[in-house]
Amino acid sequence: MSKAATPSAITIGTQVKITRVRDRIPAPLVKLLLTDSQGQVIGFKMTDGSGVGVEVKLGDGSSYWFFEDEIAPV
Repeated sequence: MSKAATPSAITIGTQVKITRVRDRIPAPLVKLLLTDSQGQVIGFKMTDGSGVGVEVKLGDGSSYWFFEDEIAPV
């Protein structure tokens, strides 16, 4: 089982792997993650006032944010 990353364990520019997704996501994103689940951290965002989301730029150039327990450093 992979260890989830925390914002203090990663910085902008860190290569990460998407290890799981909690919410429903669009079909094109599912297809992309099935072929290449790695990306680069480009930023952080507050999720609900008590958590931090990680914005990741994926291989196709698109960017999405993920909860901190959905990614792991490569």
